[in-house]
Amino acid sequence: MKKELLMIPISVCIIAKNEEKNIESCLKPLRAFEWEIIVVDTGSDDRTKEIASQYADKVLDYTWTNDFAAARNYSLAQASHDFILVIDCDEILIDIDIEKISALIREYPEQIGLLERQNHYELNGTDSVYTDLVERLFSRRYFHYSGIIHEQVVPKAVQKRSTYQIPLILDHRGYNGSEEELYKKAQRNIELLQIDLMNHPDNPYTYFQLGQSYNMIHDDKNACLYYEKGLRFDVDPSAEYVQMMVIGYGYALLHLNRHEDALGLAGVYDAFDSSADFVCLMGLIYLRNSQYMKALLEFLKATTFQTAHVTGANSFIPSYNIGLINEMMGEKDMALIHYRKCGDFPMALERIRELENERAAFVNAPE
Repeated sequence: MKKELLMIPISVCIIAKNEEKNIESCLKPLRAFEWEIIVVDTGSDDRTKEIASQYADKVLDYTWTNDFAAARNYSLAQASHDFILVIDCDEILIDIDIEKISALIREYPEQIGLLERQNHYELNGTDSVYTDLVERLFSRRYFHYSGIIHEQVVPKAVQKRSTYQIPLILDHRGYNGSEEELYKKAQRNIELLQIDLMNHPDNPYTYFQLGQSYNMIHDDKNACLYYEKGLRFDVDPSAEYVQMMVIGYGYALLHLNRHEDALGLAGVYDAFDSSADFVCLMGLIYLRNSQYMKALLEFLKATTFQTAHVTGANSFIPSYNIGLINEMMGEKDMALIHYRKCGDFPMALERIRELENERAAFVNAPE
């Protein structure tokens, strides 16, 4: 009985369209909790609604108006409870402390809860993960959504906007679709973002999201263009999207072989050097510009960080590149030491095989 009294009623609000491949994996884990589940369908022509009805308390139709915030706000209005948890169809709940969440809601009822999202994507043939914090738990009495695309939680009235982190982790597989699916998703986002940009030309976040959308389809030229435009504004270096924009910009420059231009990021080093991801990026930039000692120092520094947003930015990525630099300097034994720190990273395993075969051939060579 005491445990039930600690639980704060929560409505989970989800918007969906043609998500028959994902919706069951999303909804099934949510049934373990006494949450109200609301699914708002924006025009599916597959089995999304049929599957959702097996798990959700409400499955409602909504006429799509090219406005994500409007659809989100409609879902909030259908909730029976004031506290809302927003989840997307391609996200799966993998870890939670429900009692701690209830305690945090009681402590911060007028603030926004941040949850951890683990975003999967493919990098060099391996499943990589980028971890970010997203605003997903709040009271609809104080907050709603704004923005036709990449909608954000905003206050309903003039008030201080504060956040706190909740013990909830989502697994996000939205970047693991086919090339065709990712291209369609990116093109839809780009079209809506361009409309948003016409209405709000001074919003650096919109430029960032345009850069992200072009990055999704490997259009480095346009990604670089929009990242660069976003960074011309007076942005806050502590904002997570700004850090992501700087890192995205750096990698886009490298992909375009604009290695010397990428060196310009050294000018903002002090603002971002608390991030393993940025330090690792600077190592790559120095490496591409043949500044090997500077690259080595950055990679070594990256390995000292306890955490990184991008999987491997504080471990196998810098270790692999330290190995490469040692190999170029003729220090093959030292190179092997660092390659072996990379675990099952395919590129490191390949270098280990090459060097060990080379060593074996030398040992077995006739005198």
